[in-house]
Amino acid sequence: MFVGHGLVAFALAAVAARSLGWSRERALSFGLLAGLFGLAPDVDIVYAVAGLTGAQTAMGAATGFWSASAEVHRVVTHSFVVAAVAAVAAGGLAGGRRSHRLAGGLLLGTLVVVAGAVTGALAAGVMAVFVAVVAALALGARRVGITPRGVAAAAAVGLGSHPPGDLLTGSPPTMLYPLDIELVAARPTVFADPTLNLLAPLYLELATGWLAVVAYLWLADGLPAIREQLRGRAALGLGFGGAALFVPPPTLEVSYHFVFPLVGLGAAAATPLPGVEVRSLADLRDQPLSVAVTALAAVSLGALAYTVAYLAA
Repeated sequence: MFVGHGLVAFALAAVAARSLGWSRERALSFGLLAGLFGLAPDVDIVYAVAGLTGAQTAMGAATGFWSASAEVHRVVTHSFVVAAVAAVAAGGLAGGRRSHRLAGGLLLGTLVVVAGAVTGALAAGVMAVFVAVVAALALGARRVGITPRGVAAAAAVGLGSHPPGDLLTGSPPTMLYPLDIELVAARPTVFADPTLNLLAPLYLELATGWLAVVAYLWLADGLPAIREQLRGRAALGLGFGGAALFVPPPTLEVSYHFVFPLVGLGAAAATPLPGVEVRSLADLRDQPLSVAVTALAAVSLGALAYTVAYLAA
C-alpha cells in the first residue's frame, strides 16, 4: 500500500472538494496535497536503509531492509493522534501570521520530544524526519496559495487515512501512539491460504489506483475516457497467469519474486513505443496518463490471471 495511501487520499480529498463546489483546479491541487501527506508516514522506512549494510545478495539486502524496518516502521508515524497534531501544526505553518507559524513549529517539535521520551532516540530521529516532511509540504502549499485551513484539512485526510490502509499488510500500526492503547492487536486474516492473504491487499491497492484514475478523469475536464487512454498491450498481463506454474507461491512474508515481475510486466506493457507512439518531445505531453492507465490495467489483468491459475492448480 505504499503508493495506494497517496492515491486514496488524493481521490477522497479531490472528489470531496469538487463536491463542495470548489473549482476543478483548486480541487486537484487540494487532492494532490492530501495525496502527498498520505505518503508522509512511510518516511519512517528511512531507517531500514541500515539493513542493507553488508548484504551480499539481492535477497539478503531485501531481508535486511525489512528486518531493520520492523524496529520503527508503523510505530510512531502511523497514528491518529500524531496525524491530528501534525495536521493542526501544518495549518499553523501555512498561516500568514508569525505567531501561527511559530505555534505550528512548536507542535511539530513536541512530537519529536514525545517520541524520544516514550520510545527512545531512534523513534525521535524517525519522527524528526516525518515532521520535516510535514513542514516542507505545509510551507510548499503556502507558497502556491493553499489556505491554512486547506493545508490542515489536506494533512488530516492524508495522514488520517494512512493507518487503516496498513491493516492487511504486516503488523498493524500503533494507531493511537503515544498512548498505551492497542486499537488493533493483530492483522485481520481474510483467508486461511497465505497466498490469498497476499492477493487481497494487492487487489485493494489496484482498486485505489483505479479510484484515483477515475477521480482524476472526472475532475480534469476535457480528457478522454479511460478506454481511450488504454493501449491494447495491457492484455500482455494475462500471460502472468503462467507464473502460478513456475514461481513459488508468494506470501506477505516473501513476495519479491512475485511483485517485482508483475510490476515490471506492467511497466513494459505501458512504455510508449519510440517512433510509433512518440516521435517528438511534444508527443510526451500526452503520454503520462495513458502510461498509468495501461500499466494499471496490465498489472490488474496479471493479478487476475495469476489468481485464476493459482486456484485452478
